[in-house]
Amino acid sequence: MTLDLGWWDLALIVVVSLQGTLLAYLPAPKWKAFLVSLPVPFTLSSLALGKPVSAQNVLGLVLLLFFALAVRWLHQGARLHITAAIALAALGYCGSGTLLVGVVPETPLMFWLSALGVIGLGIWLLITMPHRKEPDYRSPLPVWLKLPVMMGVILFIVVIKEALQGFMTVFPMMTTVGAYESRRSLWTLVRQMPVVMVTLTPMMIACRLSQPWVGQGLSLVVGWAVFLSIFLPLTRYLWSRAAAEAQADLLLSAEKVV
Repeated sequence: MTLDLGWWDLALIVVVSLQGTLLAYLPAPKWKAFLVSLPVPFTLSSLALGKPVSAQNVLGLVLLLFFALAVRWLHQGARLHITAAIALAALGYCGSGTLLVGVVPETPLMFWLSALGVIGLGIWLLITMPHRKEPDYRSPLPVWLKLPVMMGVILFIVVIKEALQGFMTVFPMMTTVGAYESRRSLWTLVRQMPVVMVTLTPMMIACRLSQPWVGQGLSLVVGWAVFLSIFLPLTRYLWSRAAAEAQADLLLSAEKVV
């Protein structure tokens, strides 16, 4: 591990730290989940790593799902402090990613099988995971304390990026902050992971297909266009469905009282 930072490494540390700090001061769980989903870390990590999209990037989304599930179970099930839960889950991601780097072949077949599997899993989870109303929360910590902590986390990931390879691009940089700030609404955070899976995977597909023709930078622009074309309508639908479910629950409660 070396501390040889390039311009994209520095951009990743600064921009994603600012994104994470902004997330800390958004009170509503749905907006926290929205910000966690934006692929700013994936974009800058890909540029910092400088390698084409492969099955490693896609399978990292499964590890991301397990990270969120692990944090929720460790904190709410095993009753660990949220900081310890996040640390253990993050170590689990790093360890799993490092081991899988030497196992997952970087072949076209593996990429397409991984992409289809992750999208299928994400759709199934979206259908089966219900919405739950959870409380708002806004961080009381000052920016001058929050921002350096976030930068330290991302710096550590940049240092070990060669060990993680493609798994580094979807390391839970934002989800780490999101989990800490959403410790009272972890179900909402976990439920957002399928959204990430079914929107970021098509972005990765677009990047992989377009990169040989337009280069890595423009391929990420193409990927963002694909991502937004899926993410924004899906988010609108999920929020509308959640509002309808909440209204139905309210009416049911009122009927029981009567």
